[in-house]
Amino acid sequence: MARFVVLVIDSFGVGAMKDVTRVRPQDAGANTCGHILGELPQLRLPTLEKLGLINALGFAPGVMKPSESAVWGVAELQHEGGEGHQEILGTRPQAPLRMPFSDVIDRVEQALKVAGWQVERRGGDLAFLWINDAVAVGDNLEADLGQVYNVTANLSAIAFDEVLKIGRVVREQVQVGRVITFGGQLANSQRILDAAETMEGRFVGINAPRSGAYESGFQVRHMGYGVDEQVQVPQKLHDAGIPTVLVGKVADIVGNPHGRSWQNLVDSQQIMDITLNEFNAESTVFICTNIQETDLAGHAEDVARYAERLQLVDLNLSRLLTAMEPNDCLVVMADHGNDPTIGHSHHTREVVPVLVYQQGLEPAQLGIRATLSDVGATVCEFFGAAAPQNGCSFLSALRLTGDTL
Repeated sequence: MARFVVLVIDSFGVGAMKDVTRVRPQDAGANTCGHILGELPQLRLPTLEKLGLINALGFAPGVMKPSESAVWGVAELQHEGGEGHQEILGTRPQAPLRMPFSDVIDRVEQALKVAGWQVERRGGDLAFLWINDAVAVGDNLEADLGQVYNVTANLSAIAFDEVLKIGRVVREQVQVGRVITFGGQLANSQRILDAAETMEGRFVGINAPRSGAYESGFQVRHMGYGVDEQVQVPQKLHDAGIPTVLVGKVADIVGNPHGRSWQNLVDSQQIMDITLNEFNAESTVFICTNIQETDLAGHAEDVARYAERLQLVDLNLSRLLTAMEPNDCLVVMADHGNDPTIGHSHHTREVVPVLVYQQGLEPAQLGIRATLSDVGATVCEFFGAAAPQNGCSFLSALRLTGDTL
């Protein structure tokens, strides 16, 4: 009997990938963790410090220091776009489709009209769709352009369940990696229209932070495309009789038909409370939890908010560590970066920390993992399940005090 938790602190990277000058030159020099600690050098995250965050960062820009007891490594991104969670849970990333929303607007517009929605075009020659005077559909301007479409709604004017219906229609008509359906409580829908922007003369959508959607009553659902659930960790664990619980954004993205999925959650405290409750309720379980508010703070380029969310997560991590028994295992990691100091509001292409905790583990360095999928492969080996499609387990590198070779 054992429990395994993977906590994904969304967008908490520890330094630019070596390929950024070639594939994402705007991310050169990015370091989400390093720059936050550099701007707030007195920030203390004692649990993450104990787990080896500064070890993974590689330098100490503030009062936090490397840990002598940590089991740590870093992982490179194998994915090019926004599908980090699919990669973590064992999918081999494919080159993402890049297609401006303008290429599919006719098809999406017609499908929405057939479904009974009131649809008009806004924005001139390069247009986005405006639905029922409350919902905009267009390019995502925060992710890599052309890989994600956004459905942005004023939830004061339309219920989120109705917005999801719009999102599903869009999802059925397009082949980009993700459709993100979200909204917030706005005083009026004009705020969405006022946040419309174009980029590179080909992409048009709503600047999500500027729209106010994140500020009050935020709700979101991430709708993926073309992922084979049969090769992923939840299915492999189900085949081995191990239950899976997904909490937060990962539950919106990754299929989990045989387990429990806590979807449409954003508040970090609620997410950490659910994680701890699920952990305490089971003697054997795999839990994957995503903290999204760090990512939202990165998009908003808000260092103070990012740090405040990190402190909340760190405090709740200490509660989880206290509840762990000798056979339980924890991995804390990220899925990419979102450096709030880099000068743009997009994700940043960064390596991520991989911090492992189990009572009695000998200190160890896991090196540079070639893919986030190594975590999913380790989970499967931990439970004696078949390996997922992608990744190499590092379970053999984890040794308890007194183990002999």
